[in-house]
Amino acid sequence: MAASVSQGSTASLWVRRIVLVVLGLIWLVPVYLFLANAAKTTESYGISSVWAPEGIAGLWSNIADAWDRGRLSRGFLSTAVYALVAPLLAVVVGAAAGFAIVALRLRHGFVWFVVIFASTIFPLQMILMPLFLGYAETGLYDSRQGMILVYTAISVPFAAFVMRNFFSGIAHQVFEAAVVDGAGTWRIFWRIYLPMSMSALVAVYILQATLIWNDLLLGLTLAQSETTRPLMPALSAMQSTYGGSTMPTVLAGGLLVSIPTVALFLLTQRVFSRGLSLGQF
Repeated sequence: MAASVSQGSTASLWVRRIVLVVLGLIWLVPVYLFLANAAKTTESYGISSVWAPEGIAGLWSNIADAWDRGRLSRGFLSTAVYALVAPLLAVVVGAAAGFAIVALRLRHGFVWFVVIFASTIFPLQMILMPLFLGYAETGLYDSRQGMILVYTAISVPFAAFVMRNFFSGIAHQVFEAAVVDGAGTWRIFWRIYLPMSMSALVAVYILQATLIWNDLLLGLTLAQSETTRPLMPALSAMQSTYGGSTMPTVLAGGLLVSIPTVALFLLTQRVFSRGLSLGQF
């Protein structure tokens, strides 16, 4: 009986492994097509099959062309600033909101939480026109300060949602003990609650930084100059009639702009996974 149970579990394990391998290979098919065609030269693209690889002879020249002629180099710095600063501000504001609702027992705290998180209900496309008009009237249009402001604003609700859930798992006696020891509210927040929630903070930061890095809609609407425009609008401009870039160059540009986010997830995967589980979202 025990032998049959062991054989059944072994067979089930192998079935799961095979299914996972097949699903992984299916997921890698678009990645293969992406890399194979990004490495083709302009002359060979469109002549040979999209499935046929031709080495990496044209990859470096396509990347250099996308970086220089596609003007990705100018958008890279702006996007790096947005993806670094805005999520940092958002996680601090979101953590402060969650701390006020949970630890400080804010009056009507759940109502405030619903008000903050309700901003995610409406599609972003609904507020693009009022947002554009407001930016044009206040002088924030086509400025890095304006882009940081809007990216922070759209990141705060999710950060508040996660941090409120995380802080709910911390016993309120921690806050009471700190008060008895003479610690002030800000000291409790900065010295106790934030260090305890570092994994959740990092997870939210990574998610929001990736969202900002891959943003296209807000970059197209609220930025125009090359020094302010993020990477994704610059990449999309390469595909336009006036961009003049061939498809291998565009694909190489897509590969170039995706490297930072992939590297970010690979370097922080342990902290990210821990934050996902602790944040309870």
